[in-house]
Parts: sequence; structure tokens; C-alpha cells
Amino acid sequence: MKMKVAVLQTKVFADKNENLEQVKALMAREDVAACDLVTLPEMWNCPYQTENFPIYAEREDSEFVRALAELAKKHHVYFQAGSIPEVDEAGHVYNTAYTFDREGKCIDKYRKVHLFDIFVKGGQVFKESDTLTAGDGFRVFDTEFGKMGVNICFDIRFPESARIPTLHGARILMNPGAFNMTTGPAHWELAFRQRAVENQVYMIGAAPARDPEAGYTSWGHSIITDPWGHVVVQLDEKEDVAIAELDLDEIDRTRENLPFLSARRTDLYRLEEVQIG
Repeated sequence: MKMKVAVLQTKVFADKNENLEQVKALMAREDVAACDLVTLPEMWNCPYQTENFPIYAEREDSEFVRALAELAKKHHVYFQAGSIPEVDEAGHVYNTAYTFDREGKCIDKYRKVHLFDIFVKGGQVFKESDTLTAGDGFRVFDTEFGKMGVNICFDIRFPESARIPTLHGARILMNPGAFNMTTGPAHWELAFRQRAVENQVYMIGAAPARDPEAGYTSWGHSIITDPWGHVVVQLDEKEDVAIAELDLDEIDRTRENLPFLSARRTDLYRLEEVQIG
């Protein structure tokens, strides 16, 4: 089975509606609309700074989120709409990834589990927990192409974030992420190839385009890696769209040739899942 994927590497504007109009224009492109799955970056609707997240946060039933659902329905695509700040009824703000099916139905809502709190001497300093609340579980969802799952950016650093969805049947894992100019050159491609090899899945990473004038500078380089760890496609730092056709039978062939998952010694060790959404 084949699946065509479009990864949108968008520029982030201060105006959330300008960001939405940009996405609408890209999804209206003939080559993008012809895809089965379209993905967006992490926090694509607001400048990536902790103080902005509560300001730009959307309720699940907001007009903005409904517009995303309408885009999926209009173009009849699966739409992993990156991540945006979400606020719940209690006022908690999350880094949330919505995924919609071809009819515009929300089939997954994932809240980032591992918040990005780092201090790199001489490099990046960032603390998402200043304004964000962490999610509490991992999940998978069904599509005509098999089960899929979503992580967000820093989650990819933790092997469990990919292994748990894989053990629940995920064959494709999407990770909208915004690695920076310190971590990106060192670890972005490596992380996607690593998780793809470990779990024998396709990994799809959508990143914002680089803006040197932004308060937080994204590495860009949106990427797709296959179950063998090969890079299927990778962009540079500029605004662009990556389109690739994925051979989903490659997942089964790889797992047959290298039976990593079936050869696990669960009599000696196991991954204990405390909670799943």
C-alpha cells in the first residue's frame, strides 16, 4: 500500500489569522491537495515563546480549531494540524496536536508530555513549563493506512514516547517539532532516524521555517525517515513543502528481515505503561 504525504514547513507570523491563511493557501495547491496526509509544524500559529502561549491559546471548540477541521474536510485529507496552544476550562494551557480525518472529524488530540525545559551553557535557554501544563498519556488512532500516533518535539528524546504507540500498533509516527540552532544541527536528523530504526516505523517531522529575527529560531529541516532509517526527504531551513510517497509495505518487510520487536525478551524486561489517553 502507498500513501502520499505533504509536510508543510511554514513561516510563523505574529498574526494567527495570517498563519491560518498561509496554511489555507498551501493546502489549496494541487500537489498538496492530492496527498493522503498533510502535516504542520509545532506551534505554527504563534511565535514560539513561552509568554505567547496563553495569549494565543485556543479552546477545543474555537472557530480557529473548527477552521482546521474544515480544511481536512474540504480537501478530503488526513490532517495532522501540527500543534497549537490549547486552553481548557480550568485555564490550563497545553501544547496540543489535533489530527482530523478526511471528513473533518477530530480523531486524535495529543498534549505534549515532555515539556522543553533546558539550559545549554552558551546556547539555548527555554522553559515551557513556565506557561504550559504537560499531557498525561500516549495514544494511537486508526486510519485506512493503519494505526498512527503523534508526539511533539521534545517527546522524541524519550524512547518510550515512540515505543508505546508502536506497541499499540502504530506504523507511522508524526512529530511536529521546533528544534533550535543548538539542538537541530546536532540531533534533529539523528533523532528521527533513530526512532524509525528502533520501532521500524515511518517518522514524519514537520518544523517551522527558520526566521533569524524571531525570539526563538527554528532549525527547520522538516524530514521523513523510513523503517530502515533512511531519509526519504528533508528540506532545508526555508519555507517549503516536502511531498513523498511512502511504501507502507516496507514496514512489514523491515520487521520480517530484522525482527527487533518480536525478538524482545519480555521475560527479562518490559515497558510498563502507567497511563494512556
